[in-house]
Amino acid sequence: QVQLVESGGGLVQAGGSLRLSCAASGITFSNYAMGWFRQAPGKEREFVAAIRWSGGLTNYADSVKGRFTVSKDNAKNTVYLQMNSLNPEDTAVYYCAVDPSGTWYSSSVRRYAYWGQGTQVTVSS
Repeated sequence: QVQLVESGGGLVQAGGSLRLSCAASGITFSNYAMGWFRQAPGKEREFVAAIRWSGGLTNYADSVKGRFTVSKDNAKNTVYLQMNSLNPEDTAVYYCAVDPSGTWYSSSVRRYAYWGQGTQVTVSS
């Protein structure tokens, strides 16, 4: 049973930084991708970043390129999202998810079969 637990959200001022963590357990797939998504009130869930577990290839939404970095720690089965230069438009609930097919280059929500509970990120102006 795949379980994902996010942490690290909180309240930060514009221009600040946060690092989100997602601890994974129960993953038995040989090639998979882990992604970060976010959902603001009244908006659809949107892709933020993804990383292929094998090899570490990454993909980012245009809105976060150059500000956010996705990384992983194989020993801890944990994926991170380092978020710098945050602005109020980044305010959302952030979710990590697993794509068992490993299509790290896709931003499609439908490819991700397992989801964490989400962590709130609020950026004040």
